[in-house]
Amino acid sequence: MYKRVLLKLSGEALAGNEKNFDPSILQNLALEIKEAQKLGIQIAIVVGGGNFIRGKVVEGLGIDRVQGDNMGMLATVINALAIQSSLEGIGVDTRVMTSIEMSKVAEPFIQRRAVRHLEKGRVVIFAGGTSNPYFTTDSSGALRAVEIQADVLAKGTKVDGIYDKDPMKFDDAVRYDTVTFDEAISKNLGVMDTAALSLCRENQMPIVVFNALEEGNILKMAQGENIGTTVKK
Repeated sequence: MYKRVLLKLSGEALAGNEKNFDPSILQNLALEIKEAQKLGIQIAIVVGGGNFIRGKVVEGLGIDRVQGDNMGMLATVINALAIQSSLEGIGVDTRVMTSIEMSKVAEPFIQRRAVRHLEKGRVVIFAGGTSNPYFTTDSSGALRAVEIQADVLAKGTKVDGIYDKDPMKFDDAVRYDTVTFDEAISKNLGVMDTAALSLCRENQMPIVVFNALEEGNILKMAQGENIGTTVKK
């Protein structure tokens, strides 16, 4: 069982089949996180904003890429506040910390303060990405996992692991149980962007890719059960 987990959630995972986010998905995630907390597992979350906007997409609409990425980072704050509301609605103490300063709605990210919140039993939700354009929230997840000295970076998606090709398009796609960082990069398996993978490799931060929407999986992952695909040295 892990002591401290960084859970990376994509914005698309929160949306389900809805346009922005699905309240039932938020509720289920909150309940599972609460159950993991009861076991004494410290949980931090990095959330994406792809259910609202992506910098690369709006660039095609004539919006400057830097501005588009800034818009995407603000979208992650919306998702973080939605997750916070769902957690606090069931009695889980939380803090939202942003890399972009907005003191009216969240705390600024300070590494020592984030760790202290976790030690006090609070769920910490990191938003705003890295505050820099051209970096994905995967990079933000890797960075925050290293900074808070998490035991694992758990990437919750809508698929149950890493495949040799897109399982949505190919029926014969094969799922890996484990892959190395070098394999993930050289084979371009789409686990995370290269910057995130390189940071995890350099700091020996294992990555677990799993289906966060399947009931019970967040709790299983936090307890160290063998689900999804593990990327490690």
